[in-house]
Amino acid sequence: MTQPVSPAVSQDITLRCLDERGADVVFVASFGYRSDDPYAVWLTFHIPGGDVSWAVARSLVVQGLTEPAGDGDIRLWPSIDDEGRAVVVFDFHSPSGRLLTQARTSELHTFLAQTRDAVPFGQEAGLLDLDGLVHDLLTGSEAE
Repeated sequence: MTQPVSPAVSQDITLRCLDERGADVVFVASFGYRSDDPYAVWLTFHIPGGDVSWAVARSLVVQGLTEPAGDGDIRLWPSIDDEGRAVVVFDFHSPSGRLLTQARTSELHTFLAQTRDAVPFGQEAGLLDLDGLVHDLLTGSEAE
C-alpha cells in the first residue's frame, strides 16, 4: 500500500526589492511545497512576461531565517527592513541577471510551519520514490 500524497502547500508572499533606478518595487510570489518533492520549495514569480519558477532547498530557507545560507545561484540572509521588521533577503543570480529581494520572516515562518505539517523536518527521505526515480533515469521520462 502506498502512502497518500499530502496536499500541496501554497502561500503567496509579498516581496520587496529595488529596481535599477532605486525605486521600491513590491510584488507577490507564490511559495509552494509538495510532499512528493520533499526537499524543495518552489518560488514562482508572477511577472508580465510569464511566470518564472525557482527551486530552493527547504533547508536553505530554514537556515536563511537565522544566518547567511547558500552559495551560488541563491543566497539568503536575515536582515531588518526600513520599518524595523525582520526579513530574509533572497539574492538570486542567473545568466540573465540578478534579483535582490526580501520577504518578511513572519510570512516565511507561517509557510514553513505548513510544510512541516505536511512533511516533518528529517522525514523527507521516507517520501522519495527512489525506484521510480531510477526507472525514469534509465528509461527517460514521458515528457521527453
